[in-house]
Amino acid sequence: MMEQAPDLYDTPLLKVRDLNKRYGTGCAHCEKPEMLQGKDNRCPHCGSVWACIGVNFDLYEGEILGIVGESGSGKSSLVKSLYFDDDINSGKATISTYKDGNTNIFTVSSQQKRYIRNYLMGMVYQNPWLGLKMLFSSGGNIAEKLIASGTYHVGNIRKRASELLEHVEIPIARMDELPKNFSGGMQQRVQISKAMANNPPILLLDEVTTGLDLSVQAKVLDLIRKIQRELRVSMIVVSHDLGVIRMLADRTMVMKNGKVVEQGLTDQILEDPQHPYTQLLVHSLL
Repeated sequence: MMEQAPDLYDTPLLKVRDLNKRYGTGCAHCEKPEMLQGKDNRCPHCGSVWACIGVNFDLYEGEILGIVGESGSGKSSLVKSLYFDDDINSGKATISTYKDGNTNIFTVSSQQKRYIRNYLMGMVYQNPWLGLKMLFSSGGNIAEKLIASGTYHVGNIRKRASELLEHVEIPIARMDELPKNFSGGMQQRVQISKAMANNPPILLLDEVTTGLDLSVQAKVLDLIRKIQRELRVSMIVVSHDLGVIRMLADRTMVMKNGKVVEQGLTDQILEDPQHPYTQLLVHSLL
C-alpha cells in the first residue's frame, strides 16, 4: 500500500482510525468483522454487512481526498458515518480544530455532534432531496443552516445566502424559488452553497455528479475545484468514477468490501496501481 510522504504536510485536520460500521443486528458468526468467512463483507448466516472494516486515513488542510470503489464498497457509508448520519460500531476520529484534536468525535454528546455538523463539516449528498428541503426556497435552505448555528438577523441571513448562491453561480433573482423546480445540476450547487454556509473546514461530497449530464458534471466539478482553490476547504470526494477522482483528488483511497485496499497520491494510484482490484479499476478507465 502506498503511503504519503510525511514531510509534505503538517498535522492532519481529520484523523480516522479503526472505523468499523455494520448494517444489521449481527450474530455469533459476525460479531467482529474478522470473524467473517469468505471474500466479501456479508455474513452468510444473518445477512448483516460490515460496510467499513478497520478504515484508517488522514485528511490534511486544503487537500481533496478521493475515495473510489464499486457500489457496496463502503465509501458512502464512511462519509455518512463521519457526518453522523449513521452510527458506527467502533472507531475513532479527531479534528485538529476541535478540542485540540484530542477528542473522539464519535463519542461526544448529541449537542456536540450538532455543533460539528453546523460548524466543522458540510455534506453534499448524491440525491439532492436528502440535502435540501424542497419546499423551502434556495435561500431558505441556507437560512436553515445559518439559524441552526445561531444567526437570526434576517438581513444578515439574506446577505449571506446571496453571497453563497452567487458563488455557486445561482442567479440571485432565483434565491426565493423552490429548488424542486431547479435542474439536477442547480440543485447540487444549492446543496454545496448550503453546506458552505458556516465556512466549515471540511466538506464531504458523496457521488455529487452521478446522474448528471456530462456538461453539467463538468460545471459542478469546476465549482468544487474553485471552492477548494479559493477557500482552502479540505474535501472528501466519494465516487465510483475514476475520471472524477483523477480530475479532483490530490490523494486517493480505494475501497472494496468495506476495506481500504490501497491509498496514495492519485497520480501514483492511477499510473502504477498495486492492488489487483485497483488495477482492474484503472484498466477499465483506459
